[in-house]
This record gives sequence, C-alpha cells and structure tokens, in this order.
Amino acid sequence: MENRQIPGGYMEDTQGRLVPVESIKEVDIARNDLVLELMDKARGLSSTIAEFKTASMDDIQAFVELSAEKYGARLGGNRGNVTLHSFDGRFKLVRSIDEFIRFDERLHAAKALIDDCLKRWSDGSSVELRTIVNDAFQVDKAGRINTRRILALRRINIEDETWQQAMQAISDSVQVINSKAYVRFYERKPDGSYQQLNLSIAT
Repeated sequence: MENRQIPGGYMEDTQGRLVPVESIKEVDIARNDLVLELMDKARGLSSTIAEFKTASMDDIQAFVELSAEKYGARLGGNRGNVTLHSFDGRFKLVRSIDEFIRFDERLHAAKALIDDCLKRWSDGSSVELRTIVNDAFQVDKAGRINTRRILALRRINIEDETWQQAMQAISDSVQVINSKAYVRFYERKPDGSYQQLNLSIAT
C-alpha cells in the first residue's frame, strides 16, 4: 500500500479510509501504537543483522584468501563451504553455500537410458534397485521431483556403459538457479558438542 499524508486527527484503516481518531476505540489505538513501535525496532534490528552478516562474510572471505596467498593453506570445501575454529577450539564459525538446482531436458534422456538398463537387466536386476529408481523420478503434489534422490543415483556403483551415460546425463542436466550463503556461530559445551548461537528471533 502506497504511503500518503494522513491529516491530523485521522487514522487510515485497512480499506484506505480516513477515520477520525475520536471515533476509534482506545484499545485499537493502543494496539496500533504497539505494532508501530515494535515494527520500527524490528526494522532496525533486521538492518543490523544484515550488516553483520555481510561484514562477517567479507571478513571470512578475506581470511580465506589471505591464508591461501600468505600461508599456502587452502581453506574451504566444496562450493565455498568453510569452518574456522578458535585456537582453543571453544568457538567455531561455519560459512556454507546452499545451492538451489533444477534439471533441464537432459534428465528425460537419463530416464530413458535408465529404463533401457532396467529392461535389459529384467532377470538379474534387484527389486531394491527398481524401487530406488522409481522413487527418485516420482513427483510431489506440486509436480516437482526430489533432486536429492536423483543425484543419489550417481552414487550407485554400476559398471554398465548405458548406466554410466545416464549418470553423465544427470550431471549435465543440473542447473544452479540460485545460491544462498549462511554463516553460523557455535560454542563448545562441557560435553564437547557444539551449540549454535541463536540469532533467529523466531526461535
């Protein structure tokens, strides 16, 4: 809803109508004041957290680059994930990059190749393998397939040329459509496990 100047002595309701303050119940005015006050504070807090996240990400990346350049230490795993510990191991912070993927039309070619394998192996293929494959290509109510199950097929060790072609088709069909970076902070508990520092107001 577009902001507009509200004349003195009036408040705007949910329909965009101007209502005289004297005709509004006291409890409605008090509720409105509370919501506006907390919303203003929440916006400030949200901005602070966003700035902190950006600064933390920049500092971690600068350290990773410095370590590689100055000390020859390669930090970070696949897709830029990295874990850093304090010297005493009491604290650790984790930067992780989550990728959101989808499959292009080559996934259909992979399915056709897999079906060909299952037909050829009809006598010798296990029921378990057929179940795994069928489950992987099932769609949910929204018409989406489970990317984790599809990608898990590549871990099945089958030395068959057609199967290997299907697995390559799956790999080639992967498209990263978005990625999201997270930084999480942990403190070690007396039992040796790490507890995440809660920075979410929802929890």
